[in-house]
Amino acid sequence: MITVVGVRFKSAGKIYYFDPDDLDINVEDHVIVETARGIEFGHVVVGLKQVTEEEIVPPLKKVLRIATDEDRQIHMENKLKAKEAFSICLDKIEEHELQMKLIDVEYTFDNNKVIFYFTADGRVDFRELVKDLASIFRTRIELRQIGVRDESKMMGGLGPCGKPICCATFLGEFEPVSIKMAKEQDLSLNPTKISGLCGRLMCCLKYEQEVYEHILDKMPDIGTIVITPLGRGTVVETRTLMESVKVKVKLPDDTEDLILYKVDEIEVTEEKDPAYIKVDEDEGN
Repeated sequence: MITVVGVRFKSAGKIYYFDPDDLDINVEDHVIVETARGIEFGHVVVGLKQVTEEEIVPPLKKVLRIATDEDRQIHMENKLKAKEAFSICLDKIEEHELQMKLIDVEYTFDNNKVIFYFTADGRVDFRELVKDLASIFRTRIELRQIGVRDESKMMGGLGPCGKPICCATFLGEFEPVSIKMAKEQDLSLNPTKISGLCGRLMCCLKYEQEVYEHILDKMPDIGTIVITPLGRGTVVETRTLMESVKVKVKLPDDTEDLILYKVDEIEVTEEKDPAYIKVDEDEGN
């Protein structure tokens, strides 16, 4: 087992592990660390913990020091400089008539690099833009094209639920989301109702999916013949979260009735009502 601390560089960014190197580091501390892109100012969000070698990405770099007041001052100055760089870059993009949208600008803590994040519909030839920016800022320039989900994460906003979007508040990483999840959760498949600000499927479809999958494993499909306390019947409706099904049952007086049963009150057979088999075949065609 290896002792690490978890550090974030953005409010809802990915958590990276670092070697605490015998420093007395606590959650909420700010630290100076060495990363692949240079020296960075980070926020400790996971205190000292033990992890396996499989959980870390080698090489595990050490925390250089706990941030001092001077380090915090530099960090604040870098944020102010980033705002100025944003305005300058916007002017240069307009000057070069480039089809790109500037999203954010970051200075590395040691001022060794300025990173400009942008979105664009396709490839952008920004070589002349880089030359101009390098001559202005006198440091290394990196232009990084990001996707629409990362754009929403950086810019923030309110989701359809009325709350700040998850990716900008607490989601460290994006997880795969599919239309199958919306179907299994009986949600409207109208894109405007299941899409986030980014135009992609909402991340929150993932939150309850495991519960739905667990319940659906024991739920019969519509058209399945089941054994109820009143005899054989056909499932005509399912209610996943209630773990219940509505069954059409033939009563002793030869009339039919619709009765709601919990899944554990019925026995599921391998048979399917012929009427529903015909419907499935027609839909397939």
